[in-house]
Amino acid sequence: MATGGENERGGREGAARRVVASSEPTAKEQTVIFNPDFFVEKLRHEQPEVFAELVLSHISRLIDLPGSEFAQLQGAVEPEVPPSSGFLRSFNFLKRKDKGVIFGAPLTEEGIAQVYQLIEYLAKSLHVEGLFRVPGNSIRQQALREMLNSGADIDLETGDYHPNDVATVLKAFLGELPEPLLTHRHFHAHLKIADLTRFDEEGNKTTVPDKERQIQSLQLLLMLLPPPNRSLLKLLLDLLYRTAKHQDKNKMSALNLALMFAPHIIWPKKVNASNLQENICKLNDSVAFLIKHSQKLFKAPVYIREHARMHFSSSKISQTQDEVDFRQDARCLSSSSVGCENGSSSSRGQHTEEALKELFDHVSNMPESAQKKRFIRQLNKQGPPGSSLPDCRTPSDQKHRRSRSFSGFIKRKISGNQLAIDKSRRQMSLESPGVVDHAKHMLQERNGHTSSSSFTRKRFSPTQCSAVTKLQY
Repeated sequence: MATGGENERGGREGAARRVVASSEPTAKEQTVIFNPDFFVEKLRHEQPEVFAELVLSHISRLIDLPGSEFAQLQGAVEPEVPPSSGFLRSFNFLKRKDKGVIFGAPLTEEGIAQVYQLIEYLAKSLHVEGLFRVPGNSIRQQALREMLNSGADIDLETGDYHPNDVATVLKAFLGELPEPLLTHRHFHAHLKIADLTRFDEEGNKTTVPDKERQIQSLQLLLMLLPPPNRSLLKLLLDLLYRTAKHQDKNKMSALNLALMFAPHIIWPKKVNASNLQENICKLNDSVAFLIKHSQKLFKAPVYIREHARMHFSSSKISQTQDEVDFRQDARCLSSSSVGCENGSSSSRGQHTEEALKELFDHVSNMPESAQKKRFIRQLNKQGPPGSSLPDCRTPSDQKHRRSRSFSGFIKRKISGNQLAIDKSRRQMSLESPGVVDHAKHMLQERNGHTSSSSFTRKRFSPTQCSAVTKLQY
């Protein structure tokens, strides 16, 4: 019986999303601190390209994919699937363009919310013998399809529908999807995973499946699925896993269920069994493996969790430390420049020029970004209005006076004025030997040849002070 309450539909969709762990978390759900895959999901949503590159690099380490198949997995080329021999899809597939239709339409959250009603009901009917194998009543199934297509909420507890009716409609929905639930892009990767076997002590390949590598490979591969596919696959495999756990009552083992669902989960569309030939048994076994180990496959490997956690931790620490260091340097420079202008002989005033040079070099070497622009703005703010670098020039030198503000000094230091350096060197050749010796002593101190405690700054004439300051840069 259908009801049209929007509140009930919203509650159903919310329940479906909560069942799928770590799948498309909302803003509120992202506060789940105890989720071990929190940083993995954060990386997937905030930096999908970095996430995909990380996962693909580990997949290529575990399985050997040729260039063309790896390009298909990346989505760089169109996937190649076995040729079709005239497989006919259901007539209902032609109705997919109708508004509100979910059968035969691309997978969406709305479609998953509707199908979740079937999954939720079947989870309470695991005792039914032959579940998913015995077909139900076609008339009841058609009525159920129409109600699902209309977006209605269905009360399956009334007894109007048999569990076999619901199971058959669920299989029909999966069979009419435009592509299998595991997608065409992943087809060859799943074949490679099925072939993973152990090696003996001499390094020779054996026939014993390497389950550990298979599970890790599937964990990585399923992380690359589109979010709707991953969500529905998680719901479906959970249901099939629980069904197989009750095989003593329903007579449906993991392999029996795989035979029922492999054509809808992993087989390429528009093909039949004859097109797959020798791969059909391998694909069926792959689905059985998915069912048996479904409780492990939707958890990220430990090394992926650690990499994602370190990615955000290092980024946050680096950004915070850069901003703290920059603010401290800017405040120190602001205080030092004012002290020098007032004739102060404090230690901060003595090291102003060196700190400025280091700070400007650091800013200039940063890549172009919003953070670099923010640092420059902060540095401008740290310098109080009217503050300037020490102006030790004579009145005759001030004919072409240039700005000594913090912003002007940054621009000159970032661009690098080689002509000014050459000019300062030529001017130094005309200065007295005492000034030259003292300037060399300052350079040696900066290069670590002289202890900073053994040098006492002297007071010079305006001309000498200008020459020494220019030589430092």
